Amino acid sequence: MNKKLWLLALCLTCLFVLAACSQQAEEAPETEAPAQDATSEEEQTEQSETADASRSIEHVLGETTLDQPAQKIVALEWTYAENLLALGVKPTGVSDIEGYNTWVPGDTIPDDVVDVGTRQEPNLEVIGQLQPDLIIAAKSRHEGIKDQLELIAPTIFFDSYPADEEFDQYQEMVETFEKIAVAVDKEDQAKQVLQDLEQVYADAKEQLSEANLSTDEFVITQAFSAAQTPTLRLFTPNSMVSVILEKIGLSNAYESEAFEIYGFTQTGIEALPALEDSNFIYIVQEDDNIFENQLSGNAVWTNLAFVQEDRLYALPGDTWTFGGPSSAKTLVEQVVQTMVNNE
Repeated sequence: MNKKLWLLALCLTCLFVLAACSQQAEEAPETEAPAQDATSEEEQTEQSETADASRSIEHVLGETTLDQPAQKIVALEWTYAENLLALGVKPTGVSDIEGYNTWVPGDTIPDDVVDVGTRQEPNLEVIGQLQPDLIIAAKSRHEGIKDQLELIAPTIFFDSYPADEEFDQYQEMVETFEKIAVAVDKEDQAKQVLQDLEQVYADAKEQLSEANLSTDEFVITQAFSAAQTPTLRLFTPNSMVSVILEKIGLSNAYESEAFEIYGFTQTGIEALPALEDSNFIYIVQEDDNIFENQLSGNAVWTNLAFVQEDRLYALPGDTWTFGGPSSAKTLVEQVVQTMVNNE
């Protein structure tokens, strides 16, 4: 073959090979890269959704992380059941449902919710059978069974009676409500419930102002017989009931000498003369009304200024002075009802 022709043929062959390689290199990304990118985006989306669903709740006995919002919840204290209902969440199990429906105002526990025993001694076997994904417990009642509860499901603990003198029961109530809302992915609903409650306070404050009470000072008590002796629980400023009444424009006249972790001082009639210039708000049971029974005709009682001037305001015997935002709203309505109507 002519040498020139041979060189020309060789060059043409090289050009064909290079062109084929170039075409393969250009085609490869079009078939493989999009598949890799799609898989990566899908994984990122799943990871993002998982991260958004998981949540950590700090509580008095530590921090509990949930992979997703809780749906099957067992509440071992009435307040926590009340909070769930206020958020539009039906609990799976509740302690002492009959007692709840008797004492706690507002919505009753639905019939298909399972009773899991008493608040003091919940039935662990029944709780386990419910296979909850969250248990809400009270530190004061259930700390001793913490390990058993956590074997069943993630458990968060709250303490309605803070030992910190700078932290009152009302603050604890609000924080507990908000943390339960996080656990069930109802933060927006919780915010609305608390905003509505603030409006209830504002409206009540205006109504009491228009009632022209002779004084805005009050003392509030739960009264009962103990060994046939008239006994008074005077609520202290750190109690939830006292903070609520302060929010509607009243002022607690009672100051305890020592910090009362449960929010009240248990005493007798001898404590009342120092408080006689205030409004006397009281809760008694119909079958144990110490003011109509043991104290009827008692000289100390009948000579008190709030008795003489008819500044006595009775709340219903089933008034609930604990609980969450729903109970707070009911308490305000009951106080306004008796104080405005009695003026």
